[in-house]
Amino acid sequence: MALREPIDPVWPVDLPDEAATIAFARRIARLARPGMLLTLSGDLGAGKTTFARALVRALAQEPDLEVPSPTFTLMQVYETPAFPIVHADLYRLRDSSELAELGWDEAGEGALLVVEWAERAGDLLPADRLEVMIALAPDQGDGARMAALVGHGAYGELVARERAVAALLDKAGWDEARRDFMLGDASTRAYERLTKADGTTAILMISPPRPDGPPVRYGKPYSAIARLAETIHPFVSVDAALRARGLSAPDIYAADLAAGLALIEDLGGEGVVDANGPIPERYAEATAVLAALHSGGPVEAPDGYRPPAYDLDALLIEVELLTEWYAPHVARAGLSSGAAAVFGNIWRDALAEIVAASAPTSWVLRDFHSPNLLWLPRREGAARIGVIDFQDCVLGHPAYDVASLLQDARVTVSDELELRLLGHYARLRRERDPAFDMQAFARAYAIMGAQRATKILGIFARLDKRDGKPQYLAHLPRVRAYLLKNLRHAALAGVREWFDTYIPATLAAEPAG
Repeated sequence: MALREPIDPVWPVDLPDEAATIAFARRIARLARPGMLLTLSGDLGAGKTTFARALVRALAQEPDLEVPSPTFTLMQVYETPAFPIVHADLYRLRDSSELAELGWDEAGEGALLVVEWAERAGDLLPADRLEVMIALAPDQGDGARMAALVGHGAYGELVARERAVAALLDKAGWDEARRDFMLGDASTRAYERLTKADGTTAILMISPPRPDGPPVRYGKPYSAIARLAETIHPFVSVDAALRARGLSAPDIYAADLAAGLALIEDLGGEGVVDANGPIPERYAEATAVLAALHSGGPVEAPDGYRPPAYDLDALLIEVELLTEWYAPHVARAGLSSGAAAVFGNIWRDALAEIVAASAPTSWVLRDFHSPNLLWLPRREGAARIGVIDFQDCVLGHPAYDVASLLQDARVTVSDELELRLLGHYARLRRERDPAFDMQAFARAYAIMGAQRATKILGIFARLDKRDGKPQYLAHLPRVRAYLLKNLRHAALAGVREWFDTYIPATLAAEPAG
C-alpha cells in the first residue's frame, strides 16, 4: 500500500518584473475551471489587477483585450471560448451583507470567479478556492514582487501538482514549451503534449499516486487486490525493461516519482487502426511484439523491479465487476447474493487452471490494445510498434495480452483476422521454442479472453453509472460478442451455463459495430 507524502498547498514564486507577473498569470490560467473561485490578495499597487488582466486575456485568447479594474463597477463579465469569467473587486464593499445585492451566490455558477480584495467577503468565502498572494519586493529591484499560489481545501493537491510540474519542466529545459491538453483515458492519468519553439515535442504524463479506496476484502482496497499500480514507479521500471528488449516504449527524459510525473518521448499519433478498423500489417507487427516479449526467458528490469503476480485473487475480483456493475445495468433487480457466489465459484475453478499453468510466468502488460499502440514506420521490425501503457504490468499467462489485442474492446477484430494472427503468433513462438503447445495456449486464450471480456463489461458499465461516461456503453455489443465466442470453448461450459441461467441477454450478442 503506497504511503503518500504530505501535500504542500503553497507555491511561492519570485516575480522580478511585470513580464514575470504576466507569465505567472498565464500559467495559472491553465488551472482555471468553471465554478472555481480565484481570490487575489495584496496591498494597493501590489499588482493584483495586472495579474487579473493577464489571466483574463490568456483565457479569452485575446492579448489586447481591454480589461479595466472593476473597482467602481464591482463586477465585470467576460465571455471566453471555454467559460465565462466574472472579475470582481470588493475594495469598496462596506459589509459582506452587500454581496447579496451583487448576486454573489449566482456569480460563480458555470464561470471562473476572480475576486480582488476577497477578504471583504468574510465568512462567505468558500473553503475550496485558489488564492494568489502578491506583495512588493523593493529589495529585489524596482517592480519586483513576491507571489504565492495557495490551494485552500480541495485545491491543495492541484497547487502541489502544478508546482511539481513547473519544477520538473524547468529542470528538464521544457519550462518555456507550449502545453496542450490531450485526451485522457479511462483511468486517472492525464497527458499533455509539450511543444518547444523549434517544434520539438514531448509528452507530460500526469499520474498522481493512487489514493487508497475503501477496503473490500482482506482489509485491502480493490486496487491492491487487483494488482493495480499505486505510483508511476512500475511504469518507469517496465519502460526501461521494454527498451532494453529492443521494443519501442517511450524514452523517459525526466520524472518526479513522488508526484507521479514523467516527461516522456512523443511517439506521435499514428495508430494501428483506421476508419475501417484494424490495419492487418500493423496488428501483425503488434502480435510479433507479444511473441518477442513472451519468448527468450523472463524480462528483467534494469533496476531489479519484479511485477506482482496476476494471481487468483486479482483475476477473480476483476470478473466480479460484472456482478457488481454490469448485472444491474442489464437487469434492474441485479443478482441475488447466491447467484453472485455461484459465479465466483465457477470462475475460481476455471482460473485456477490458468494460474497453475502460468509458471514460468510472462510479463502481462495488461492494456495491450489499439488505444495504447502507435505505428512508427521509420523503425524496423517489432520496434515499429510504440507501446505506451504498461503501468499495471503483472506476471501471468501470456494469453491475456494476446486476447487484449485480438479481441480489442474498442474496435472489432474479425474472426478471420483473429485466427490468422493467432497462427502468426504460434509460428513466431515455435521458432523460438519448438515445444510451444498451441492447443494448451488456445484453451488459455479462451479463458483469458472470457475473463477480460467479463471484466470490461463491468468496467464500462461502471464508467457509465459511477463516472458519468456513457460513451463506453457503445462498446458493450462488441465485448458481448467476444465473450460469447470464448464461452463456446468446453473449458468454460460452466460459465456459459451461468449466463444462460441468470442474465441470458448477455449472450444474445448484437452485431458488433
